[in-house]
Amino acid sequence: MSAANRPHTREALAALPAYTPGRTVPGAIKLASNEMPFPPLASVAAAITAAALEMNRYPDNGAQALVGALADRLAVDPAQIVVGCGSVSLCEQLVQATCTETSEVIFGWRSFEAYPIIAAVVGARAVPVPVTAEESLDLDAMAAAITPATRLIFVCNPNNPTGTALTAAELETFLAKVPSEVLVVVDEAYREFIDDETIPDGVEFARGRTNVVVLRTLSKAYGLAGLRVGYSVSDPEVAVALRKVAIPFAVSSVAQAAALASLAAADELLDRCRIVVAERHRVRDELIAGGYTVPTTQANFVWLPLRDNAAGFAAHCEDHAIIVRPFNDAANGGVRITIGSAAENTRFLAAAAAWTGPRTLS
Repeated sequence: MSAANRPHTREALAALPAYTPGRTVPGAIKLASNEMPFPPLASVAAAITAAALEMNRYPDNGAQALVGALADRLAVDPAQIVVGCGSVSLCEQLVQATCTETSEVIFGWRSFEAYPIIAAVVGARAVPVPVTAEESLDLDAMAAAITPATRLIFVCNPNNPTGTALTAAELETFLAKVPSEVLVVVDEAYREFIDDETIPDGVEFARGRTNVVVLRTLSKAYGLAGLRVGYSVSDPEVAVALRKVAIPFAVSSVAQAAALASLAAADELLDRCRIVVAERHRVRDELIAGGYTVPTTQANFVWLPLRDNAAGFAAHCEDHAIIVRPFNDAANGGVRITIGSAAENTRFLAAAAAWTGPRTLS
């Protein structure tokens, strides 16, 4: 078929980068996708099995039981909660609900790589704002980037992939600079791994503010990456808009059952997070002792700002049967390493110790 006879697709899609997930390589340890290293709890597996027996029925489109459980846990009105197919699907719904081709979406860079892709899908202009020398979101610069065309600002806290996090005071100051008609999305996918008390609970910022949305996920701390369940907390009118642009039945009945069982077992799952946090400290301390630059992290990963050496370091790790996640560019590239089990982390540290390339920015 000639090019002239092919179906028409949007020309802008040709320049749209594809989302790059962490790779899975048979026989290698995967530390590339920020997954939990633990298997599902028996109670969660049982709930999944029971729900699977009714796969001939559509799921509850509003996920009402899950919404109710989340509302009770967070002490918010159920009307403020929207459940989606992972928090990234809610990112897309937020852009769809607020933006057109004349709109702008602000986010830090480097931050979650889906932000510019999602903005471009609807034709909105992505406005990446460089992170600071400490690999943190530059809130002053993000506030300065706001224009009359700005409709949405993504604030990833802790930030993916750098792991750095904002304090309550920093976020409060920033929100005071944002016009009330601009929606601020506080993306807290890694909230459960925070051990610094100065880092805020985003839900508290959403209380009484109509222009703050908080995103969370059960993919990370709750170990449901393969089932895709996320949720938002926002002003009820924003929640109504999000539901209008949602794909019907996007969260399966199996995923909803698993999420409910996971919330019921939250104490046990959060104990697992504390194990990961302890390992995070060990990994970071050993990397720093080995001469690496490693920003303070509050997530379930560490970040090595290796810039244009990122691809080489990742290839070196793969030679040692460790798969990490490189972000390849000279300006703000680096390597993100998920915290795995103690044995997996020890294997990674051995590979990192054997790296003969640059380890620091200085």
